[in-house]
Amino acid sequence: MGVKRPWNIVNVPVYSLATYDRGQVNMNICTYVTAVSMKPKLFMVAIDYSTKTYENLKNGSQSVLQVLHQDHKQLINSLGKKSGKSFNKLEFLQKKNLIDDWNENNVLKGACGYLELKKMGHKNIDGDHELFWFKVTKSSTKSEKEILMFQDLIEEGIIL
Repeated sequence: MGVKRPWNIVNVPVYSLATYDRGQVNMNICTYVTAVSMKPKLFMVAIDYSTKTYENLKNGSQSVLQVLHQDHKQLINSLGKKSGKSFNKLEFLQKKNLIDDWNENNVLKGACGYLELKKMGHKNIDGDHELFWFKVTKSSTKSEKEILMFQDLIEEGIIL
């Protein structure tokens, strides 16, 4: 592999943002995620305009940011490359026994951490993603080991 572009040399955690539409959960894969404030604890997440996640966030505010574990590598294509508009991700995950309950939300079983988010605002930034910012209302760290990282996806040939 040649030299990576500057935005691909970072090594950030891989997340899944669980969003909800009338109680039905949808999960995506996201790496454009960052904490932007400590008090209050605020996160920004960039969301692709063409996704079910985007629709859910425009229509509601409930979401859970999930820090993925190495064991979730096999879910990247299904959660990140298939659209929740045409692929029932909840059904897919239930068949694999990968749905858990955290703070009365359907979440991905085995995640390293969960952050319940309250949507505070969003802005079109003239790119292919819209920027959403959230206040963390609850959080839980389950494990600090074996967090799935961006470079793991590159090394496995899943992305890039």
